[in-house]
Amino acid sequence: MSTSTNQPTFHWFLPTSGDSRGIVSGGHGAAVEGTDRTREPSAGYLRQVAQAAEANGFESVLTPTGLWCQDSWVMAAALSQHTERLKFLVAFRPGSVSPTLAAQMATTFQTITDGRLHVNIVTGGESSEQRAFGDFLGKDARYARTGEFLDVVSRLWDCEDSFDYRGEHLVVEQARLSRTPTPRPEVFFGGSSPAALEIAARHADVYLTWGEPPAQAKEKIDRVRELAARQGRTVRFGIRLHTISRDTSAEAWAVAEGLLKRIPAELIERQQDALRRSESEGQRRMLALNGGTTADLEIHPGLWAGVGLVRGGAGTSLVGSHAEVADLIRQYRDVGFDDFVLSGYPCLEEAYWFGEGVRPRVEALPTEEHSHDRAVS
Repeated sequence: MSTSTNQPTFHWFLPTSGDSRGIVSGGHGAAVEGTDRTREPSAGYLRQVAQAAEANGFESVLTPTGLWCQDSWVMAAALSQHTERLKFLVAFRPGSVSPTLAAQMATTFQTITDGRLHVNIVTGGESSEQRAFGDFLGKDARYARTGEFLDVVSRLWDCEDSFDYRGEHLVVEQARLSRTPTPRPEVFFGGSSPAALEIAARHADVYLTWGEPPAQAKEKIDRVRELAARQGRTVRFGIRLHTISRDTSAEAWAVAEGLLKRIPAELIERQQDALRRSESEGQRRMLALNGGTTADLEIHPGLWAGVGLVRGGAGTSLVGSHAEVADLIRQYRDVGFDDFVLSGYPCLEEAYWFGEGVRPRVEALPTEEHSHDRAVS
């Protein structure tokens, strides 16, 4: 291993489907609703969240994509005009836009924001939702198309010469951009299936996974790192988690228990039933962590699986005192994670709890040795 003094990079979340003091449920085929006191995703509220993220030193905000939220590109472009340094990790689906147009949109975003864009490529795990967007490919074909999409986008970003491309799903002729993006947007990509890992190894700058216990998550890191090495590449690794940190451990766990008490048993049953029908391998792994019950939800010291009882996607949360959460982040750092994409309920207040309580403690921790180089194309 080579010594690295780099600190982890923290990203926050933009709740474009709404926010709440309770868990906002749904996603991956499950209905989306707030358990109580839902905050509408107005431009004014989302501006507050973005500015809170910027004030607390987060590098970017993840702007999600799907039927259940507002359009990521439009919202990110609007909020970029109300922030100065904050970057936007814009999630979008290759099946919804041509690769040339997507590359052009990203380049334009870099121009109007002075280079404040990352992209999160979402293949799409649910066929029913994809069909609502006019995409009728099956899951395996969607992953194959994602690989072709990134082939084209990468080439457009890296050179100014026109080119033709003919794949099984995508065809372009004399594709080019009037200018290439400066800087080149970093590509975040997630997925747990073998097809997803292959694409991550070939194209991702950051492979992003949902929050499993550190040893379990490391298995994915090792696999993607091995696949990337075969192609002469290195990849950074990111993890998507929620966070509840307070001055004492007891206070933090009281908040977690309070979130759980707000969830009606019938909502858990309904959401679990819907989530079990998901096509996503990552969602299957999240469900296995909580077991569909309210018992034994601390699946690793400080890692709580309660969120995943009703929320699709990221279903685990860091819970504890600021020092305990900082130590758990260190554990993830030690197994290979550099980027942490975090959120909380509500996103506005939790940005301050983490930014003021945890972040200084993480920065004060001694840095371990790592062998994480920047990804190369």
